[in-house]
Parts: sequence; C-alpha cells; structure tokens
Amino acid sequence: MFMHKPVLLKESIEGLDIQPGDIFVDATLGDGGHTEYVCKLFGREVKVIGLDADSQAVKRAEENLKNFECEKNIKVKNFSDIDQVLAELGIERANRILADLGLSSYQLLESGRGFSFQRDEPLLMTMKRELEPEDVTAEMIVNVWSEETLADIIYGYGEERYARRIAKKIVTIRKVKPIKTTFDLVEIIRQAVPKSYQRRRLHYATRTFQAIRIAVNDELKRLETFLDKAFKILTPGGRIAVIAFHSLEDRIAKRFFREKQKEGLARVLTKKPIVPSPEEIKNNPRARSAKLRVLQKL
Repeated sequence: MFMHKPVLLKESIEGLDIQPGDIFVDATLGDGGHTEYVCKLFGREVKVIGLDADSQAVKRAEENLKNFECEKNIKVKNFSDIDQVLAELGIERANRILADLGLSSYQLLESGRGFSFQRDEPLLMTMKRELEPEDVTAEMIVNVWSEETLADIIYGYGEERYARRIAKKIVTIRKVKPIKTTFDLVEIIRQAVPKSYQRRRLHYATRTFQAIRIAVNDELKRLETFLDKAFKILTPGGRIAVIAFHSLEDRIAKRFFREKQKEGLARVLTKKPIVPSPEEIKNNPRARSAKLRVLQKL
C-alpha cells in the first residue's frame, strides 16, 4: 500500500486561515491528508465536509480519519457537485474550501485504472470506480474518437508537440487491433515520436496520458464549474485554496481569481503562486509541479 503525501500541506491550510466555528470543505478529499491536519489542529471546533468522486479514496480517508475527533461528513461526489452536497446536508454556506487537483499515489500506482504509463493496466483513467454505460473511458477515446479529435485533445490538454503524429499512429494501429492497455498506448506513442524525444527527462507518454485523462473526466470544465459554485457558496471573508499540477488547471484558477478581484468581489492573496520547498520536492518528487493560489471573498 502506498501512503499518499499531501502536497503543500501547511501552506494550504495556513493560507485558508481556518478559524474555530468554520465549515471547511475538502473538495478533493483523496486519502484525507489535508483534512487530517485540520482535524489535528481544530478537533470539533471545525465542521469538515469531504468530497471525492473515487469511492475507494473515500473508504481510505474514512479509515485514516476514524480516530480523529472532528465533526465530519464524507461523500462520494465529484467536487463540481459541491452545491448539491451542501444542500443535502442542509448547509447554505462554507467558510473555507480546498481543492487539491493532483492524483493520489494510490490512483497512480494501485488503482488498476490505467492512470500510470509505468503499469500495464486496462485503459480506463476514470476517477469514478463504479461506471455507468454512458461513462467515457480512455479505451473508448483511443479506439473510437476521430484522428482530428484525438490530435486536438492531445495538443490542447497535453500541450504535446507531436500530437498529430501520435493521433495518426493511434488510428493506424487500431485498424489492425483494438488498443486495450496502457502499455499498448505507450508503445504507440514511442513509435510516433522521434528518438531524441524519448531520451528527454519528461517521459514521452506523460503529456498524452494527461490529455486523455483530462478528456475522460472532463476535468477542466468540472474545475470551472467547481470554482463558480464554490465562490457562490463562500461566506463573505471566506477563502478558496486551489493546488494545481499543470498549466491548464493553474491558468483556469488564476484567471477566475483575477476576474473576481477585478469585479471587486474578492482579493487574491497569492500575488505569485506558492510552490513546494526544495525539501518537500526531495521528499515527494510528485510535488514539484504544484502551485497553490488562495482567494478571499469580500
């Protein structure tokens, strides 16, 4: 079992400036690391609401948090459903809201859903574990979507310079046999990109996997929806903290925060994003791309 290390833990909770009596929403609960820290600091003085689309993450969080004295409600819900969750709990407003947009170590290395190009797994890449017939999977995307659409998402969501070559190779290979596993896809990407690209520090499949995962889970649209709903739910003086791990997410948060400040509705508390210390990156290399931004509603 891999123990997930929460990123920018102290920085994010200090940035939220949680006070006794607050309602704190951990909108991307994961293994519960940030919530655990809040429970340690405040106990029953703060009401905690945790959301996660992954039912297994919720089970792990409940187990990790069971011995902590804090009032908590944990739900299997996507963070874009934050308004629905609070309404079901009879809560109109929240004081502090956190969204950590990174994948957990468990999702990457143990979920069996194809998030990591380092494991040979079925091409799912779904945050949800219990799938409905209408749910999109990575396998569906690479075997059904058009070459043009594939190229657009790999370039748009992955910022991959060889998107068109990769999309063309995917379509060529799938005419011969279906693409079923992560290793199938990694091999296709390897064949599509130049050898010099394969020797770079960043693995040649990273950007394509990111792009397909974002498309599967409609992550960017859900982030925009979450930010809009979260801001409406916030009390005056309340704060939202967002930890992003790639430029597309960070750009959305940055733009939303700036717009609210320009409208005179909020104040951006992080002129520049807060990034992990060299020590944190050394202890947790996955933290290296994290950026924290904090907004206060006026």
